[in-house]
This record gives sequence, C-alpha cells and structure tokens, in this order.
Amino acid sequence: QVQLVESGGGLVQPGGSLRLSCTVSGSIFSIYAMGWYRQAPGKQRELVATITSGSRFSSGSTNYADSVKGRFTISRDNAKNTVYLQMNSLKPEDTGVYYCNADKVVTRATMMARDYWGQGTLVTVSS
Repeated sequence: QVQLVESGGGLVQPGGSLRLSCTVSGSIFSIYAMGWYRQAPGKQRELVATITSGSRFSSGSTNYADSVKGRFTISRDNAKNTVYLQMNSLKPEDTGVYYCNADKVVTRATMMARDYWGQGTLVTVSS
C-alpha cells in the first residue's frame, strides 16, 4: 500500500522560511515526478513546484509557479522516495494547505502507474 507522509508545515512570520518534506512509502518500483500543490482558503488547488525523477547522470527537471520562482526550491532524493520544498522569503499569500503529489507511481506488486496525494500540511504566514 502506498502512502505519502508530509511534514514541515507550521506558522512563520513574513520573510521567514520553512522546509516541507514528503516521503512515499510502500513497495515502490519507480516514481516519475513529485511535486507540491497548495490550496488557500476559498481558492482552488494550484501547482507550486514539480520535479521529475532525472537519471544517474542528471538531476530532475523542475517547474515552478511564477509566484514562487526565486523564493522556493524543490529537490528530491530518489533513494528515499522523498521530495522537499524549501520555502524562503515567505509572504502572507503563501498561506494554505500544501499537498504532496506523486505522479505515475509504479509499485512492484502491480507494475502499473497511478497518482497519489498526501493528506496536506498547513502553512500559515502571518505576523
């Protein structure tokens, strides 16, 4: 059974930093991409950042929402099936529930791909 466990959310003042982590557990064969999405109160869920698996010779390709470019950095440890989101220079508009996504997860049991979501972790940026 595949589970995504997120951690690292909390309350931070504007200008502060947080680091989110998400680990995919289970009998994993491969994960194509991992990413973070967020949902602010009263708004739709939106993409924050994604990263592909890469290879032995190159790191994965990254994609960021325009609103977080230059402030957030996504990274990934394929050996640990873990994705990180380093968030710097946080703004009140970054407040929301952050969800981890694992795209095209193939398990050894099924050898079929499907997507999974974490339960979400709350980030509040406020003074």
